[in-house]
Amino acid sequence: MSPNVLGVAGSLRHDSWNRRLLGALAELAADDLRLTVYDGLEQIPLFNEDAEEPTPPGVRQLREAVRGADGLVIATPEYNQSMPGVLKNAIDWLSRTEPVLEAKPVAVIGATVGNWGTRLAQAAVRQALTATGAFVMPQPMLFVARANERFDPSGRLHDAEVSSGLRKVAQAFRQWMVAHR
Repeated sequence: MSPNVLGVAGSLRHDSWNRRLLGALAELAADDLRLTVYDGLEQIPLFNEDAEEPTPPGVRQLREAVRGADGLVIATPEYNQSMPGVLKNAIDWLSRTEPVLEAKPVAVIGATVGNWGTRLAQAAVRQALTATGAFVMPQPMLFVARANERFDPSGRLHDAEVSSGLRKVAQAFRQWMVAHR
């Protein structure tokens, strides 16, 4: 049976490249995992220790989704050489009160229209996740540069190299989840 994986796009933009990347992963990796893309980061308030109790509804929903998944795939854009604030905010909430990221297998990928391919953003995400106790898959890494050239106007991935990279990530992540049960 394929593991249940939660995909989180670290962008609030409806047609984000990273949401498209997760959609392509779900399609290409259907034999290796069942990926559901989380939609709700915009419902999570800014982290504030004074507002932890009662747990805000958006935070509760995200925690339940992460808790119910066998693994997590985060697809991050790169903003100012780091991860977006909305993604860091979600990680902060997930690390508090009920630390649902602890011992959770996580893969990190990312896409951007720039030439760097989210290298620095992924490094920041990996560092934050490691601090939470998540089991972050070290390899393979997938840095998608010039994302606007890799998807067709309807949002479908048409790049063979990225498709191959997504398949490798899916296969490795399935093994990673088995190894870290």
